[in-house]
Amino acid sequence: MANIADIISQTVAASAGKVNIPANLKNQVLGGLSDSILGSLTQTVAKPNGVELIKGLLTGKTSAASSPITALAGNLFTNNILKNLKLDGALSTALSGLVPVVMGKLGGILKDQDGDGDVDLQDILITLKGGNGQKGAGILGAATSILGGFLKK
Repeated sequence: MANIADIISQTVAASAGKVNIPANLKNQVLGGLSDSILGSLTQTVAKPNGVELIKGLLTGKTSAASSPITALAGNLFTNNILKNLKLDGALSTALSGLVPVVMGKLGGILKDQDGDGDVDLQDILITLKGGNGQKGAGILGAATSILGGFLKK
């Protein structure tokens, strides 16, 4: 199974195909969109009730359009990427519109991974890491560390 970073990157690339992104900015836009979505997940997991918010979004029980995770990803993308690129209004609007589209496509990727009959924290960790026992790296490793720290308290 691919890890969530790979799934997000693939979903971003597929969704962005409908927007005419200038070739010289495409990698920056797609990378920024992926990073913003991963950043929103990582920041959310550290918040009270964050695991439940992620679980609701990734199982498809919570609408991406109404999720605070989607709103955070949109803010990160707008503030960290779009403002720096200084694109015209129509292109910025189209690119901002990709955030809820991508988040909506992530609904349903979280399933019972460990075979215990329910979707729980262990399943979230397996999904973040990308499979049974693979070690997370970078931002995903940080998310796992944050979760581990909360669980030890």
